[in-house]
Amino acid sequence: MTAIDAHTAHNYAPLPVVLAHGDGAWVTDVDGRRYLDALAGYSALNFGHRHPRLVAAARAQLDRLTLTSRAFHHDGFAAFTRELAALCGKDAVLPMNTGAEAVETAIKAARRHGHLVRGIPEDQARIIVAAGNFHGRTTTIVSFSTDPDARTGYGPFTPGFDVVPYGDLDALEAAIGPQTCAVLLEPIQGEAGVLIPPTGYLTGVRERCDANGVLLLADEIQSGLARTGRTFACDHEQVVPDVYILGKALGGGIVPLSAIVADRAVMDVFTPGSHGSTFGGNPLACAVGVEVVRMLAEGSWQRRAARLGARLADGLATLPEGALDAVRVRGLWAGIDVAGGRGGREVCEALYARGVLAKDTHGSTIRLAPPLVVTDDEVDLIVSVLGEVLVPGGAQRVRSLAAVGQAGVGRSG
Repeated sequence: MTAIDAHTAHNYAPLPVVLAHGDGAWVTDVDGRRYLDALAGYSALNFGHRHPRLVAAARAQLDRLTLTSRAFHHDGFAAFTRELAALCGKDAVLPMNTGAEAVETAIKAARRHGHLVRGIPEDQARIIVAAGNFHGRTTTIVSFSTDPDARTGYGPFTPGFDVVPYGDLDALEAAIGPQTCAVLLEPIQGEAGVLIPPTGYLTGVRERCDANGVLLLADEIQSGLARTGRTFACDHEQVVPDVYILGKALGGGIVPLSAIVADRAVMDVFTPGSHGSTFGGNPLACAVGVEVVRMLAEGSWQRRAARLGARLADGLATLPEGALDAVRVRGLWAGIDVAGGRGGREVCEALYARGVLAKDTHGSTIRLAPPLVVTDDEVDLIVSVLGEVLVPGGAQRVRSLAAVGQAGVGRSG
């Protein structure tokens, strides 16, 4: 048992690295060894470690005001909500802290909307969700998880959810009934392994929701805010949900910040005292969040993710046949299924030993989600090191790119 493990709950099994410093797409451990971060905090670090614009915004706010609670207004709240609403093309914002809190908020909004607007009897509203989902870890959210690790031992579970196969429009349509108030989906399932639904699926979900007066709740916590080469993953099919659920990158990798964004017809089901959060929309979070929104409004991050994602996809396609069973890429986000019966954890440990940090999921699948500040050479480095791990013999290419890590990283976007 390490010193860290001695007094820590064992709900994670991290790689054996202790990080002490981060800059851009690179992190440094306590022994001074540098690693290319190919996970980016599950997309919470879309703009890299300590992006200067975001650090400057946080520092300036730290010198003025950090917390008021929503019992009072503060001078940064209006700008944050106004500019985030504009980015989403919606009327109003309800800020929270973590992604799970935002999902819970969306569930409450959908249920209350179903009762007050649709006339669904109290305590009878139902929400359709997809198998393989990951929306958080609260007791309500794990109630509709299909992952045994997330569920086992945590019952009794919250009722009111109907699970259908992801990507199956016929199953979704069959599940819609008079008590259905919403469909809650990830436009791309991240934790499941960056699963991209069939073309036309999101459009079809939108059409079926409209035909039945059902709200569409899009969990864009991992997929949103430029990760997939668009502001939102829903944008790839020009689908606009009734509620955007946002988190992770919204806090710039500095503070926890999440939100739901919706039009007044949905948002105004909330009344004073019916929902809230002590830290939701606090001054420090709003200062960072509004800078994130302004960076996204420029459009360069979305274009950068699309270009570098294409480079990543092209690089993965050059790996020898038989190295991978499947590759799924959307923007700068990839899920790869390792061939040959090798476990994803084993491969991630081998990547770590060669200076690249990634994360496995569901056995043989690995997720790649480097910060959007990553350079062309750094994308190539990820592919090269992965090739060396999966197909021994590519060491010369790895060595030729090792200088990338020594040179540091320049921020773009």
